[in-house]
Formats: sequence, structure tokens, C-alpha cells
Amino acid sequence: MSGSSAEPQPVGVTRPPSGPATHLRRLRWRRWVTRAAELLVVVAAVYLGGVGATSLFPTTVQTSHYSAEVRLSALPSFTSTIHSPTSFGDLDLKFTSPFLAPGVDATIQVRDTITELFDDRRVSIMAFEPSSKEISDALSSGVTELGLKFSGGVLAVGFGAIALIAYARRRPPTRRQVVFTGVAALLAVGGTGFGVWGTYQPDQLSSFTTTGLLGTVRSNAGLLASVEARAAQVTPYVTNLLALSAALQEKFVPAGITEPPAARFLLVSDIHGANQYSMMKRIINDEQITAVIDSGDLLNFGNVGEAELSGIFTSIEKLGVPYIFVRGNHDASSLIDQSLLERMAKIANVVLLEPTPKSYTEVSVNGVVIAGFNDPRFFGDDSKNIVQKEQPAADAFNKAYADRSRPDIVVTHEPSAAKLVDSATTLINGHLHKDELEGNRIGVGTFTGGGIMSHFLVPETGDQPGELTGQPYAFDIAVFSQSCDLTSLTRYTYRNLIQGRPAYDNVSVINGKTIGTREAGERTCGTDLGVSRTTVTLGG
Repeated sequence: MSGSSAEPQPVGVTRPPSGPATHLRRLRWRRWVTRAAELLVVVAAVYLGGVGATSLFPTTVQTSHYSAEVRLSALPSFTSTIHSPTSFGDLDLKFTSPFLAPGVDATIQVRDTITELFDDRRVSIMAFEPSSKEISDALSSGVTELGLKFSGGVLAVGFGAIALIAYARRRPPTRRQVVFTGVAALLAVGGTGFGVWGTYQPDQLSSFTTTGLLGTVRSNAGLLASVEARAAQVTPYVTNLLALSAALQEKFVPAGITEPPAARFLLVSDIHGANQYSMMKRIINDEQITAVIDSGDLLNFGNVGEAELSGIFTSIEKLGVPYIFVRGNHDASSLIDQSLLERMAKIANVVLLEPTPKSYTEVSVNGVVIAGFNDPRFFGDDSKNIVQKEQPAADAFNKAYADRSRPDIVVTHEPSAAKLVDSATTLINGHLHKDELEGNRIGVGTFTGGGIMSHFLVPETGDQPGELTGQPYAFDIAVFSQSCDLTSLTRYTYRNLIQGRPAYDNVSVINGKTIGTREAGERTCGTDLGVSRTTVTLGG
């Protein structure tokens, strides 16, 4: 056979279409991709120009006692964050939303009008607080000016670049360049404005953190004579912390928090024999605490005599609110030692969540249901196989509550025990002497810095005198709404209370909806419900 024939094609294989039409489509696709990339580059450039303009020409806003220079920040670490470096420490409000928003940097300065307040220890908390109206007025006056400066920077960079290109090429800018730059400017301004509006809303706030506030107050160089005196000496500093928290919660946290709460719980742990209950009493009064929840380790060596000698039991009785307690691993001297629980049971305002083995007290405080169980470990027990040792106690609790509604709060001492609980809206534990937050588990720090035994003397170095120092002190305040939801968790830490001169603190307010969500169903909590107890027994 003569002549040419088509080359046979493998079965099942087809060549991609080719020809002028396909080539044209590819060119168009590449052109659109290139233009889109160019547009993104121009948008980024003019956006940075707008941010730069707010930095070169910051906006000043004021309240009665504070002023702030406000600018936008392009730093990725501050995305969706209001960052405020102040002379009293840094404040960071972090927001979560589906939109990206530039960070807001507000450099706050204290005006002269507040200096007298800090010198007067008799001043009330309210004197330190900027009012909600002051904050709103400052924000309203600042937002418009900040937006205009950002827009001006966007336009200046965009059309300034066009002018430079035209000057370099010795010809006027093209219509396409003007339109292209105008679209980029519109996207930068519109996108930034939409992101800011969608992000910086009270219901998008995830946390508020401050650091270093107490480092500004005058130091007391001497060791104070008694624990009671130390606690009394520190209360002005705690007052300043509570003032900051109150102003924050009033303005920035979701609307549910500003409504009258059903209950406010002071969360403490790991007292370790140190009687600083006068400070606890002050916190209870200032923050209108409904009840205290103590997650254990009241003692150091499992001996009730420790607490008797330091007057802890008498101090607990004087608090004036329910004191809800589970035993920690330092609160017994052996597996069968019940002496601390028996002594605590004699105090009228104490509620033992597991008063006797495998018999539980479920307490309802203004409708908020609290349960929990003791740590089976004891002082002198080794730290090996902790989960294995906690498992029987957790199993017994889970079995007792298997057919009951899920408690709003379950309290344990060990974090490993908390993780073994089958059902709880919110878990609370102590033991680690540091604050934690893992899912719905709240790890409470030590209220007394771990007690006297956890402090040590730092040797004198050069011109610096030796210091008695140790772990940070910590407590939390959990607020529940009238719908029985956790609305906020406010966390406090600070150091060197034992010297009467706190040197560092941290305050964080966390949106409760990010921690735990209760079971569906209508429930109402409120102050009219009071305190009630129900006995729950294993198999009962």
C-alpha cells in the first residue's frame, strides 16, 4: 500500500485541543491573572500608604484622665487587635471575626488629672474608670479623623505613583492607569473599612489582656510584719486592677455582660497555708462576689493544725459568702485522712462538694449548678501514674452523675482528673500554680503564690538588695448571666505580694462563649433563687 496514513492513536488517549481559538483563550486567561496580580500589588501598596499616613499623622482622642494617639498597624501579629502600650503596661483587645482588619495602635498617656488619684489610697474604684460615654465619644471623634487620614494616604500614594510614572516617561498618565489606581484605592478603603466595621464589635471580642500595671506604683522596700498587714497593704493595688476590669467590661465585652448577672464566682486555688483572706474579703466586696470556689490545696502538709494556727478557718467563716471546696493532694496525710473535710464541715458557709467518699453535694447558686469531687491523693504521695490514681475518683463521679443533667461547673483539683469528667459545661481545677485555659477547662492559679513555702530569697547582686520572690499570685472571676451562661472570665496575676510591693500583673477578660456552651433548653438563673443543696450518692 502506498501513500501516507494517519498515525494510530493509543486506545483511550486523546490529544488536547489545539489551534488559534485555544491559544487566544490561554492568552486572555494569562492577561486576567496578570492584571489581577497587578491590582493586588497596587491595593497592597496604597493600603500601606494609608496605614503610613495614620502613623505619620496620628489621631488624638481624650477622656477625662487619659489621652491616646491612635494609628493603624500593618504588623501581622496585631491583625484584628487593638494594641495600647501605656505607661502602666500594655493593653491588647483581641477580636475574632471572618474578616481581616488592620491592627489599631493606641499609645495611651495618663493626663495630669489622674496623678492625684493614684496618690490617694482612699479613692474609690469608680474614680479610675473612664465612663462608657467617654469611651464612645472618644471613639466617635477619632474614627472619622482616622478614616479620612487613611483615605488621604491611599490616594496620595496611588496617584502620586501615577504622577511619578508620568513624569519619568514624559507623557501624561493613561486613562487605564487612572481607572486602575482608582479601583485599587476603592478596594483598599472599602475593604479596610468593611473589615474594621465587621471586626471591632463587642460581640467579636475574644479576650482583653493588660500587663505591667502594678509596676508603676511605689515600692515598699521592707518586709511587712504579718500576713494580715501584707494583705491590707496590697489592696490598693488590687483596687486599681479591678477598676481597669470594670471599665473594660462596661464598654467592650458583649452586651449580656452589662446586664445584671445571676452570679459572680471568685475562683481560687492552692492557698497552701497562707492566710490572705483579708484580701479575698476585699475582692468579694469590691466585685460583689456571690460565692468562692476553691479547687483545693488549702494546706501544705496535710495537717489541719497549719490552718488552725494561721486562722484560715476563722477567716473563711468571715467571708460572708458560700465557700465551695474540693480537697487537693496536700489536704490529707493518707488515703483515709478526712480530718480537713471534717473541720471544714463545721464552718457554716462552707460547701463540700464531696463531704464523704463517693457522696456528693450538688449546689445551686442562684441557679448555677456546681458539682465536683476530691483528689484521692495525699501529701507524701509520689507523682507517678497520676491519671491511674485519679481514674477511680473520676469513674465514681461519672457514674453518680450518669443519669443527671450536666452541671454548669465541675470542680476538681488535678487537671488530669478534670479531663476524665464525662459531662460538664465548664471544668475548674488548680494544682499547677499557674492559670490555664484549654477548651472548657479553666486552670486556676495559686491565690497566695503557693504560700510561704514556695518563696525564696534572691541573693543581693551589686547595688540591688536581695528579694523574697516566688510564683505569681492569681485569681479568676467567672460571671454567669440570667440565662445561666458563662458570660466572662476575668483573670488576674501579679507577683511579690509577700513583700507588700507587687511588681507585675496581668489582667485578661475572656468572652465566656469561647469557653463553654451549656445544654440546649430554657433555663433561668437569678439572685432570687438563692443557694440550695442536693445530695447525690453513687447508685442512689
